[in-house]
Amino acid sequence: MLRKKSISMVAQRDVQLLIADDDQGFRETVVGLLEPHFQTIAVESGERAIEVVESIPIDIALLDMHMHLLTGLDTMRILRDLLGPLPCILMSSAVTAELEDAAEDLHIFSVLRKPPTRQLLLDTIHGALQL
Repeated sequence: MLRKKSISMVAQRDVQLLIADDDQGFRETVVGLLEPHFQTIAVESGERAIEVVESIPIDIALLDMHMHLLTGLDTMRILRDLLGPLPCILMSSAVTAELEDAAEDLHIFSVLRKPPTRQLLLDTIHGALQL
């Protein structure tokens, strides 16, 4: 119990959060919401996300589903191959039952409808980190 409390209250600034979204405005908004709470690395594609994890340790990934070449699901599959288990949150403006099923098959912590509220995003990240 002490560990969970320390992650969510004390050590959260030490958490490296990778954000991959091809919408620059949305990506910048998410970074602005999360930077007071986490260290963020924001990239514009799944391909860049893969490049980042090859050189920087990541604690959690926040991935847009619909990016240009690799989807969020494709990106997560590759990240898991490279890193093993990694908490992940998928975001999409078009959440469907099929997408939720595919995300569940990959053990993605949550699928959020874009744009999520600040509080929902923070609560979901904290929940994913406590697993």
